[in-house]
Amino acid sequence: MSRTSRGARQRLLALSSRQHIEAHWGALGALPDHRCVRGPETGMAMLKGRTGGTGNAFHLGEMTLTRASVVLDDGTLGHGWVCGRDHRHAELIALADAVAQLAEWQETLETRVLAPLAAELAERQRRDAATAAATRVDFFTLVRGE
Repeated sequence: MSRTSRGARQRLLALSSRQHIEAHWGALGALPDHRCVRGPETGMAMLKGRTGGTGNAFHLGEMTLTRASVVLDDGTLGHGWVCGRDHRHAELIALADAVAQLAEWQETLETRVLAPLAAELAERQRRDAATAAATRVDFFTLVRGE
């Protein structure tokens, strides 16, 4: 089985709901012993945009962001960030990040947590795309020949 990259794993966990992550973690049994070394704490992050995708940068606005860092008993650090104010969600992402660094947890994390979450996310994106496609309007211009 191929391993999910750290960035893809963090993205998947941040886009998944806390309830889904907890449900899949619960199926694993006991979580590894860990403690928070930073946070969870909520703050703001500045969002930047570019005009036309390539033009000058501008400040689009701010968003609420929660971050957490955990350490396992063996000293392995994990970090997690999530949009919004859900402290438990950020802590679960940090825990998954730390556990993914341990060889004995990698396959279990991939098969029992990440793969089901990826399938749920893909299904949600498919449903959202179908809903958006149902409201699509095609505009066209008639050319008069004179």
